Amino acid sequence: MTHSFALHIPEADLEPEPLEPEQIVSGHPEVTGKVVWESPDGRQIRGIWQITPGVVTDTEADELFVVISGRATIEVEDGPTLRVGPGDMAVLRAGDRTTWTVHETLRKAYAINL
Repeated sequence: MTHSFALHIPEADLEPEPLEPEQIVSGHPEVTGKVVWESPDGRQIRGIWQITPGVVTDTEADELFVVISGRATIEVEDGPTLRVGPGDMAVLRAGDRTTWTVHETLRKAYAINL
């Protein structure tokens, strides 16, 4: 998108973003998402991301996100344990190795810098 815009996050349509099988620790989590803006050089991304209950691992990018709905516990290897729910903002550092325990389907709006 090249112009300013507004989007109602709770009702936004999302596309499947399959997890790598080795990321799934337990359950049958499914991820969907939508990039709503990307800088011309591809180094800044803004979007919406959703994951259903389960436990997954990830290596993070430099990200700020706000939880719109749902709840999760995010364990950062050699770092804090973050408990997030609606209205919470979190910051993850590039390279953080995380384990996400998703208690209720979580939807977030994010800003990533690569």
